[in-house]
Order: sequence, then structure tokens, then C-alpha cells
Amino acid sequence: MTDPRFSGDIETGPAGVGGWAIGDRLHLSPVGVDVAVAVVAFGASVVNVAAQDGVGISAIPVAGLLMLAIGSVALFWRRSRSLAVLGVALAMSVAWTALDYPGNPVFVILASLYAVGRYVVDWRISLPALAAALAVVGSGQVVDGDPISEVVTGLILTALSWYVGRRVRIRGDYARERAEHLEWKRATEAERVIADARAGIARELHDVVAHNVSVMTVQAGVARLVVADDPERAQEAIGAVEAAGRRALDELRHLLGVLRPETASGELGPQPALNQVHELVEQLRKTGMSISLAVDVPSELPVRVDLFAYRIVQEALTNVLKHGGVDAAVQVHLEEADGHVDIEVTDTGTATSTLPGSGQGIVGMRERAMLLGGTFEAGPRPEGGFRVLARLPIGDQ
Repeated sequence: MTDPRFSGDIETGPAGVGGWAIGDRLHLSPVGVDVAVAVVAFGASVVNVAAQDGVGISAIPVAGLLMLAIGSVALFWRRSRSLAVLGVALAMSVAWTALDYPGNPVFVILASLYAVGRYVVDWRISLPALAAALAVVGSGQVVDGDPISEVVTGLILTALSWYVGRRVRIRGDYARERAEHLEWKRATEAERVIADARAGIARELHDVVAHNVSVMTVQAGVARLVVADDPERAQEAIGAVEAAGRRALDELRHLLGVLRPETASGELGPQPALNQVHELVEQLRKTGMSISLAVDVPSELPVRVDLFAYRIVQEALTNVLKHGGVDAAVQVHLEEADGHVDIEVTDTGTATSTLPGSGQGIVGMRERAMLLGGTFEAGPRPEGGFRVLARLPIGDQ
């Protein structure tokens, strides 16, 4: 009935007095601590018995010393067999009283009762053990003719030893539960960080691959259609495919470089930013799209705002290319107002899918806006086409 999770004692375990284990401070092994406890218990018991009636150590019979030794050695098993150790101590006390030996060997009872309070898990067993110890100690004192005040004091000390052990156990349980809770929190936080990192990587990969591959697909289709009648235009389209592929490779190389811990930050190229949105628009104009661009934002923005704004514009234009077609007229408006960057992308597309999509484009744009504490709206316009509207707070990123 003892708790196998707690193999330490007040003198050896982490719940020792003041948070420091006495055995650790004395550099003793568990066996060394057990030997020390047995020796101290035997010596204290002998001195205690000899001092109770003032008879001296020489008045203690050899059989009495042997019983004290047995009770002290039994403390070796106070952790794993607490109830059995207490039973030995109580039996020794009863035999001591029956043989009318001087004094009362209560010290071994106190030590074993502390172990019961500390290591017995079920209080429904621990409390009856305490009651039995109180009965044995109290009856022994009454038989010896001790004054009532000494009987009461003895009973209080007996109960106190059990209470101290129980309190140490409760503190150990609390410390263990708190450690488990902290470990759970650390594991949960680590999982959340990993999930956020994976989501961020997925967003970046989606934006890089979806945009550039869409451009490459459209240009390759144009080249296939005009290669016979207009070789020069087909060559331009193929050049656009090559440029989009190189751009995709550059961005992928940057993203993978960020993921490699051995990559120094100086070896990485700059992340895309709003100052490159003109290049993005020019790239898409080569597919035949009609895009008007109006930009009125500060040249210096927090890095995350700059990157997320660019990605939102990129994904919105990619969606137009995929679903509205190259014939759609697009308007891109970027403006800084009241500490926010407002992004609006509208088109006149027919919303007829021309290229397959993953369905993650709008989700990714919304997530980027939400991560910055901003707002995001996307949906069809009453007059036709589609509208994307995002507001990103600049703040102090």
C-alpha cells in the first residue's frame, strides 16, 4: 500500500526540509542513508529509554537492546513496507510493556509512523494505522503509570509524526503535479510553435509555387497557341516562363535557406516586399492581363507587414489569373491611412476557372491578415468580378 512513485525520504528525496535532501548534502548513497537512519534510531531509542526513568543504559536488558535493534533495522524498509515496519515497532512496544522493561521505546514508533504518513497512499489505511499507534503508545504510558499530562504529550507527538509525514507527501504530490503540468505546458507550447511554423511554411510555399507556376502555365499555353503563326511572340512567352521559373527557384532557395539552421542570414537574399510589387505587376502584364496599379505607402514598413502585404497582392493577382482569365481588367490599390496599410484588388473577370486551384489562396490571405491583427474580406462584386480587401495595422512589429 505504499506509493512506488516516491522512493525518496525526507532525508533523501527532493521534498526534504527546506527543499534540500540531507542525504544529498552529505553525499550519501540510499543504502548509506538507510544505515544512518537505523543507527540514529537505535542510539536515540536507547538514550530515550534510559532517560525516561533515569535508570541508565546499563539497566536495559540485553533482550530489550535486541528488540530496539530489530525495530531500528526494520526502518530499512520504511519506504516500501511502511505498514509492516510500523507493525514491528508496535509489537516491540507491546512486548516491552508486557515484559515490564524500563521506559517506553516510542522513538522507533515515531519514525515508522512518519513513514506511514509519507508513503502509504490510501488515507483510509493510513489513518487506522495512526489510531493503532496512538492506542499502543497511550496504553503503554497508562500501564507505566505516567501522569495524564505526559500521556497527552506522548499522544500529540505520536500524531504529529504521522502528520509531518503526510504533509511532506502532500507537498511532494503538489510538486510532482506542478512539474507534470509545466511539462504539459511546454509540450503544448512546442506543438503550437511547430504548428505555426508549418502553417507559415505552407503559406510561403503556396504563394511562391501557385503564383509562379500559374504564370508559367499561362505563358506556356500562349506559346503553344502562337508558335506557328507568331514565333516572336512565342519566344517572348517562353522567356517569360523561364523568368517565372528562375523567380520561383530564387524564392524557394530563400525559404529553404531560412529553414536550414547552418545558413547565415547574410547568405540569404531579401524577402519580397511592397517595393517589388511593380515587378510583380509587370510580370503578369506579360501574360496579357490589364492591370492598373496605384501605390501610396511608406517606403519603410515593418518586415512582416511588408512581406504579408506583398503576399496578399501576389495571391490576389494569382487568383485573378487562375479564375478570371487574362482578359480580366484588374485594379490594385495600396494606401497607408490611420496607421494601416489598405490593400484592394478588384477585377472584372467572369469567375470561370481556367486553371486548377488548391482552394487555399483566400485562406492564406486571411491568415496573414489575422496574424497581424488586421481584417480581410473577399467575395464577388455585384457588378461582376471579384474583390479582395485587406487592412493591415502597421503598429510596432
